[in-house]
Amino acid sequence: MTLLTLIRHGQTDWNRDRRIQGTTDIALNEVGRLQARDAAERLSAELGDLSGAHIVCSDLSRARETAQILSAVWGAEAPMVHSGIRERSYGQAEGLSIDEFTARWSHDDEAVPGAESRAELRARAFAAFDQIIAQAPDRGRIFAVSHGALIRAVLEHASEGTVPAPGERLENGSAHTLEAQLDGWRVVDYAASGLPR
Repeated sequence: MTLLTLIRHGQTDWNRDRRIQGTTDIALNEVGRLQARDAAERLSAELGDLSGAHIVCSDLSRARETAQILSAVWGAEAPMVHSGIRERSYGQAEGLSIDEFTARWSHDDEAVPGAESRAELRARAFAAFDQIIAQAPDRGRIFAVSHGALIRAVLEHASEGTVPAPGERLENGSAHTLEAQLDGWRVVDYAASGLPR
């Protein structure tokens, strides 16, 4: 059995301004750094000593820096980087505000030219998780710092659509735990936020 805790990176200026980031490499802002420290402290308070934690992160700087903060707070080894858990590519929508996106494509993110489909994202994520688990020195628990759309797609699949709720936004710094089983994945712990998407 492997527990995989997915942590959304801390806030960036584009998160704050409600701009679509996708694979555009936007750095954390100061609020995001505080959120990463808060997440590290919250998880260590819940789980105890995490100095031996295996941390992996997306190759985008906002996830890498969040993971580096976790490892520094926990006294753990440096995070491993895996491009398979980077954010969904949003093609021509990247950089647009939510209002601009809605004006062009309504709420149909599958219609955006050049965007990765939800099915492609989900397949990429689970293939990456298989690789990450196979390479982990201790397969008991892994912490993976990733992105909102990827985490959402994984949670929706593992929960058979029960979480997140429609329109619910995953908070920056939130942590959600899945269990890898022989017949698939299940959600063990979900950090509901209730915030609008």
